[in-house]
Amino acid sequence: MTIPIKSIVACGCLGAVILAAAACSPRRIPPMTVTDLMEDRVTLDGVLMKCNQNHAKARTDSDCLNARIAIERLASQNEPAKEAKRREEFERTREQLRLSQDKQRREQEAREAKTKVDAYHLPLIPVEPSPEQMSPPTPETSSGNASPPVARESNP
Repeated sequence: MTIPIKSIVACGCLGAVILAAAACSPRRIPPMTVTDLMEDRVTLDGVLMKCNQNHAKARTDSDCLNARIAIERLASQNEPAKEAKRREEFERTREQLRLSQDKQRREQEAREAKTKVDAYHLPLIPVEPSPEQMSPPTPETSSGNASPPVARESNP
């Protein structure tokens, strides 16, 4: 059983053609991972545009699936930052409101203090009759039957 030389040469040529075709064909690029897409936003946008143009391929392509997962993860990472920023803004406005309310309350208390009379802190003024009461009655004000003031004596 000898193998003819023609068949050996044909098998060799066929193998060389297969090797040449395999070497010349472009390598299949592995799909990008989710972390790669999260780090490279430009590539992520490009993959999403490609997926949006071809909807049939987008459902089965692993790049499209990884890009959608990366978008979801980026959105979930941004939520805590936005929430912290909202909390900080809320605290700042609450502090401003509290300060303005304190100022209004102090102004109200000052106004009340000015108008409020404290009987315990009033100055002591001796009670003296008014000048009208001290002056002798005039004929216009007296009825004619006015009697002179009576002096009273006190017992020692």
